[in-house]
Amino acid sequence: MLSKALLHLGASAARHPWRVIAAWLIATTLAVLAAVAFGGRTADSMTAPGLDSQRAAELIERAGTGQEGMTAQVVVTPVDDGATFFDDGARTALARLRAEVQRLPHVLGTSDPAGALGIGGDTAVRGGLVSADGRIAVVRVQYPDQSRLSAEDLDALVDLGDRLRAELPLRIEMGGSLFYAFSDSDGGASELIGLLAAAAILFLAFGSLVAAALPIGMAVFGLTVGVATMTVLAGVTDVPTFAPVLGSMVGLGVGIDYALFVLARHREYLARGLDPHEAAGRAVATAGRPVVFAGGTVVVSILGLAVANVPFMTVGGLAVSIVVLTMVLASVTLLPAFLGAAGPRLARTGRIGRALQTRKPGRLARRRDTVAGAAPAAGWRRWIGHVSRHPVPYAIGAAGLLLTATLPVLGLRVGLPDDGSLPHSRTERRAYDLVAEGFGPGTNGPLVIAADPTGDPGVLDRLVATVAADPGIASVAPTHIDRATGIATLVVFPTTSPQDKATADTIARLRAEVLPAAIGHGPARAHVGGAAASLSDVGRRTSERLPVFVAAVLAMSFLLLMLVFRSVVVPLKAVLLNLLSIGAAYGIMVAVFQWGWGGALIGLEATVPIVSFIPMFLFAILFGLSMDYEVFLLSRVREEYLRTGDNGTAIVEGVSRTARIITSAALIMVAVFLSFAVAEDPSTKMFGLGLATAIFIDATVVRMVLVPATMTLLGRTNWWLPKWLDRMLPRGPVGTDDTDAESTGEAPRPRLVDR
Repeated sequence: MLSKALLHLGASAARHPWRVIAAWLIATTLAVLAAVAFGGRTADSMTAPGLDSQRAAELIERAGTGQEGMTAQVVVTPVDDGATFFDDGARTALARLRAEVQRLPHVLGTSDPAGALGIGGDTAVRGGLVSADGRIAVVRVQYPDQSRLSAEDLDALVDLGDRLRAELPLRIEMGGSLFYAFSDSDGGASELIGLLAAAAILFLAFGSLVAAALPIGMAVFGLTVGVATMTVLAGVTDVPTFAPVLGSMVGLGVGIDYALFVLARHREYLARGLDPHEAAGRAVATAGRPVVFAGGTVVVSILGLAVANVPFMTVGGLAVSIVVLTMVLASVTLLPAFLGAAGPRLARTGRIGRALQTRKPGRLARRRDTVAGAAPAAGWRRWIGHVSRHPVPYAIGAAGLLLTATLPVLGLRVGLPDDGSLPHSRTERRAYDLVAEGFGPGTNGPLVIAADPTGDPGVLDRLVATVAADPGIASVAPTHIDRATGIATLVVFPTTSPQDKATADTIARLRAEVLPAAIGHGPARAHVGGAAASLSDVGRRTSERLPVFVAAVLAMSFLLLMLVFRSVVVPLKAVLLNLLSIGAAYGIMVAVFQWGWGGALIGLEATVPIVSFIPMFLFAILFGLSMDYEVFLLSRVREEYLRTGDNGTAIVEGVSRTARIITSAALIMVAVFLSFAVAEDPSTKMFGLGLATAIFIDATVVRMVLVPATMTLLGRTNWWLPKWLDRMLPRGPVGTDDTDAESTGEAPRPRLVDR
């Protein structure tokens, strides 16, 4: 039995705490050393097999044009409002800047706007190097691929810009993929804010510094090991840049949550007079079992991203799953060791905690251990009882509220938030604005058409002419032809910005109409690539695969919950309610990021589309996380039902006993996730706000209203399981039976299967 195994594991860790803590210290040290010795940097590869943009990238790589490498751009304008680059003084300063950039390490080449101006102003303007009014110039910098670069290359470019700003009469701004790849994320500050907020909530919940410190300490250990392992994985394959931030976000949330569940049960057993070692073992056996299954659900949901057949999403899901698994392992080994080391002190409340809890003697001082679950809080008991007595209006009202919040999803638009969505304090945003002002918004998101004219030498002229004539294309740069392979690359600039829906329409039109018209039925071929095209392709593929992915996650989650609770109705209800909370979170994201409602509260300066891969990622994570509360709450309800055999009593007792822990855990998760919602990067904001919103809705409207209301309406049907299915389902490590309670001293009633 899983419960018995967890009982022995938890009790053993509590009896030998320093051995277990030492083992975790050694494991953490080895993981960090391995990350330093063998780890790699995160890298974004927004491609997938079979996509047109992937075929374009393969042709570009064969041609060896260098366009498959990293790029940067230095955007400049004279400080003097009346000066232009047609003037000798500004042109001389521009030439010096370009020469200094050319000498930086690893720079393969640069564009030369000053040289083009020397030939003639029209040449520079036609080449897209100088704006028509002569006020803005762009030095495009070509680097090799990311594997040969490091953050030092970005630092060298930024330092050069800082020095030249003081020496030249130019305003200098910078951007490009080099910044995207190597700019430091603000995840560290967000993690610290989240940890501090979690510590404050834990202290208010338990009234003890020791009790508040243990979940934080366990989460820090687990997060260090998980992120270090993720870094080692990055040395083997391309781990996307968002994975460490997302892993930290989810890891901190679930780690502290899991520790809170176990710690609350431990304090309950201490309040009953059990020895600390035995209390720790029983806490891991009872609360630890839902933690294992909840963590398993999170991992199953995230690994389901492989259904999308987008490699960077699959690897990103694997990286985040590693962090979650590490947190589960820490919850059933390291945490009971901490509990054993703390001994009976966890049964006591500190002075400040007692002061907080005794401000209203008639209530909080009545029993100071109610937070641990020793007895359900009277307020929660009254609320759950009230909902159970009026289940129909509460079920209809809560479901209607969530459905209303889901309505904005009908306007969901996926796309690519570009540097224009960054705050004005960032040089990338200022460079973006200058380029858009001088050359048009589409210059910030060029498309790269790769063509193989084999067997049709005249195809390139037709290709350039037809592409340039398209209404969505502003200009076409001179064609580059590789002599060895004959492959040609055309850099084309749309009339609209990368995140504009019209740009995606232009890409689709080029592929469906323009390129086929130019190539005809001959042997030549052409494909549209570039960052904007790649993100558009990934967005289309994820949209196509989303129904299959959702169905796979729902089926796996339903099966897992059916094995845990030996019921058909409970997992079906859980799946439907979780869909409601996730849909509401999606709707709020659309309202904030696409419509701008309340965007200023999280530092959003402009409306942006939802990043193409985020809806699928959020569904995987949110569905798994929402199952945490479902498993924890229903495990307690099932225990009460086994003990009493009465559905109404089980709902009131089970939900009210877990309500304070669930709301405290939800507050911690919301605090952690919201700390990431104020990050500068819009993708991080979307992850943070989406996760925080869904968890808040799930722990309040769903768990405290819809769950008791629907379970009351269903009655004994909640635990219905056909006889034939009961015989088929396994028992033991995955499936549960009523002897689970025996390992913790509970005397169960007969199994609840309708015959």
